[in-house]
Amino acid sequence: MEVVEVKLRDEYIKLGQALKAAHVVGSGVDAKFLIQDGKVTVNGQVELQRGKKLHTGDEATCGNFRIKIV
Repeated sequence: MEVVEVKLRDEYIKLGQALKAAHVVGSGVDAKFLIQDGKVTVNGQVELQRGKKLHTGDEATCGNFRIKIV
């Protein structure tokens, strides 16, 4: 599994934006479909909200990627 760190510039980053920042997807539309299809987890739970706010210490997984928010 490839681990990708996404550094916060603000207080939080939305899940769809984090997937794009980690280069897991190429566009917000791709992120939307992955999330709607239940293929993304946040902190071990399936997440269906593209706008879910991720904070420092949160982890999202999608396929072969693990995204750590730092």
